[in-house]
Amino acid sequence: MAFDAGMVAAVAAELRRTLPGGRVDKISQPEKDEITLAVRVADGTYARLCISAGNNNPHINLTSQQKENPMTAPMFCMLLRKHLSGARVLDVRQKGFERVIELRFETRDEMGFLCERRIIAEIMGKYSNIIFCDGENKILGAVKPVDFSTSQKRQVLPGMTYELPPPQDKRDPLTETEEGFLSLAENAPAGQAADKFIVNNYLGIAPVTAREMVFSVAGKTDVPMSMMPAKLLWGAFSAVFDNIRAEHFVPVLLSDENDKPVEYAFIETKQYGSNIKAETVESFGVLIDRYFAERDHVDRVKQRAADIFKLLTNAETRLNKKILQQEKELDDCKEKDKFKKWGDLVTANIWQLERGMTEAELIDYETEDLSTVKIALDNRLSPSQNAQKFYKRYNKAKNAESALTEQILLAKGELAYLDTVFDALTHAETENDLDEIRDELYHSGYASRMKSYAQRKNKPVKPLEFRTTNGYRVLCGKNNHQNEYITHKLAGRGDIWFHIKNQPGSHVVLFCGEDDFDSVPEQDFTDAATIAAYYSKSGEAKHVAVDYTPVRNLKKPPSAKPGMVIYHKNWSAYVTPDEKAVDAMRITGKKRI
Repeated sequence: MAFDAGMVAAVAAELRRTLPGGRVDKISQPEKDEITLAVRVADGTYARLCISAGNNNPHINLTSQQKENPMTAPMFCMLLRKHLSGARVLDVRQKGFERVIELRFETRDEMGFLCERRIIAEIMGKYSNIIFCDGENKILGAVKPVDFSTSQKRQVLPGMTYELPPPQDKRDPLTETEEGFLSLAENAPAGQAADKFIVNNYLGIAPVTAREMVFSVAGKTDVPMSMMPAKLLWGAFSAVFDNIRAEHFVPVLLSDENDKPVEYAFIETKQYGSNIKAETVESFGVLIDRYFAERDHVDRVKQRAADIFKLLTNAETRLNKKILQQEKELDDCKEKDKFKKWGDLVTANIWQLERGMTEAELIDYETEDLSTVKIALDNRLSPSQNAQKFYKRYNKAKNAESALTEQILLAKGELAYLDTVFDALTHAETENDLDEIRDELYHSGYASRMKSYAQRKNKPVKPLEFRTTNGYRVLCGKNNHQNEYITHKLAGRGDIWFHIKNQPGSHVVLFCGEDDFDSVPEQDFTDAATIAAYYSKSGEAKHVAVDYTPVRNLKKPPSAKPGMVIYHKNWSAYVTPDEKAVDAMRITGKKRI
């Protein structure tokens, strides 16, 4: 769903109930297009306001998420800190029925006089922006400055006066009358879908909201205007906007059968039927956090790890191409026995051959019917030289077969290693995690492809930490560097090691302490196996196998890549990855990229 004007109205109402009167205590900019304000509100607690103007997932909400901040604050963040540190929030309001929220602050200028400052959040897809103005709407700065080379219609530059985005040729649904609506409906094309009629004629309405209006009348969403009772559609339309005017909103999260969020809304949503689960959550802040958290994380990882993705993708493409070529060459080597046979036949019949012959038809005495074989000869060579030529081709193919088999195994092993690094990227949560992956690649033979990378200073390794049902400590590596550390440095010989079976995934160690293997309760084995299943390539599967064995059974092969181990004695547990269960066991913070 687009973050439409109705959702903006719902969020603005929630912010208006929380922020006014609060004081800005901390300002950060974890991303170039996102700011976070920590506001100390009336009851002494902190409300964390997040405003994101990202192209893919723009939003504004009160959040509980914490993200890692850059070592040096960007210029826009420094500008906000200069003007808004200690400022008091005066008001939060939506500008008309646009996807624009204005936050007004009372602060003091350089001379100590009271003044007003404003943050204007435009939540408009790829045109989203965060604009900072004074009390007279003079622009002081913007996350995304817009000059004449970017847009001829509207510029956003310091010193200019802020203006709302150019109006669309649509009606304001908050001021629409029944007569106006029915007149539009009467003149609508007969074949036009009813939800398209609403979206095309009225401001700020997302398709999912329009479809819900149609569904509430017709019981389905694909209804043409010719089949839609206009008065009933007006009733559904006006009911939604009566609730918006009265600030009656319902934060609804829609999830699939795997509890993965697929949609969100500010009204009750029934159009998806039983295929999608609708859940009313406690606030719009929680709603937006739950919907955008994973999407934001994936986007941020892709942005900050673009160099790693490029390196891995290029290496994977190169290896796949190399394997394909080598397998083709290996297939050609299957003819090696033919050359040996030809050499034997020429040698056995050398008495009847002579220089200058271009071919010979010789009897194959190894066949039951004594069939003949035509052999092409080089007329420039003697019969014995032709035989030696065939033996050389045989030996060359034989040696190539051995070398190619070894090279293909090495290349496939390298591909398997790259797969573990790709998997580690999906679990990266902080900039330090990405640095560990870069450092691992640097020391794994990719230094020549990382020309701009400088080896990082030693930093403490911070694997994920959990507590099982009965209080056993569990550590989980987020990348091969951490896997190596917890398995070979921290774990004792009697601790229990877990890993997804035959797939890339994290090393998970259950620390038994003074207990032995047999005294650990079964539930704690299941807990640790669930963690290993979740932090693996099969993290979204239903029923997966997890191998487990005491650490003493593990062995690291000589010269193996980081995180590689072999074992010959193990047990397997079949579990279903459960994000909620894993989160409940986790005791380390979730400060993410």
